[in-house]
Amino acid sequence: MSDENQPCPKCNSPYGYPDAALWVCPECFHEWSLDESIKVVEAKFLDANGNQLQDGDSVTTVKDLKAGKGTIKAGTKVKNIRLLDDPVNGHDISCKVDGHGSMYLKCSVVKKAN
Repeated sequence: MSDENQPCPKCNSPYGYPDAALWVCPECFHEWSLDESIKVVEAKFLDANGNQLQDGDSVTTVKDLKAGKGTIKAGTKVKNIRLLDDPVNGHDISCKVDGHGSMYLKCSVVKKAN
């Protein structure tokens, strides 16, 4: 293991430190192994086609979605998404949709836009 501090995979604190076989975050008290944190980061946010999503990506909805009294049509492009470490009711994307405002979406109903 490295002697340097490792960022916490839960809260991104830069002060993670080794404690026996695990790493510990002094800010949120999360414990992890380096192998475990690599797996979580690699496969956490996948779109409907299995592509990795990142903060700031643009996505397109793959089906019609009910949003309040309106509907977001399939093929609607959403720019500059923000991925949530702690999902809200199963929704892991925070974004603004033109004509509908701020909302949460699920990775499973979007695909990465070109």
